[in-house]
Amino acid sequence: MQYVCDAPGGKTWFRIETEGEAALETDVMKHAVEKHFRQAWDAATCGYQSSSSSFIEQNIGLKAHVQRVMPLFLTLRDAEGNALATAMLPPGGKPDPAFRIIIVGPENRDPYPEHEGAIEALGAHFGLTLDRARCYPYR
Repeated sequence: MQYVCDAPGGKTWFRIETEGEAALETDVMKHAVEKHFRQAWDAATCGYQSSSSSFIEQNIGLKAHVQRVMPLFLTLRDAEGNALATAMLPPGGKPDPAFRIIIVGPENRDPYPEHEGAIEALGAHFGLTLDRARCYPYR
């Protein structure tokens, strides 16, 4: 996982970078982030065009391409490393009105009552408005 930003209350946002990290998040949070991560990874890899004609060098830029074009998957952790919330933001964390931002807690529960300050910190970090009405899909 890659550090993204700190949040109030000793919490920290991290980027989920691998399928293994997504699987761990799914197990701990009891929701389907791994499935969505895998689908996004697969879609991003399908769009990759290597700039090298050498078979050995064909995938050198693949990881960078995938991280550039797929949505950001993030996890909110407390000081002890416990998972508190999961977020899916547009690629690069850049505003995209067509992209459906999703933020959920364990078992897809609403994370806003307990972690609204941390969610606001994430939004401020990326310059996004992460309001509950738009980002929590199970109202």
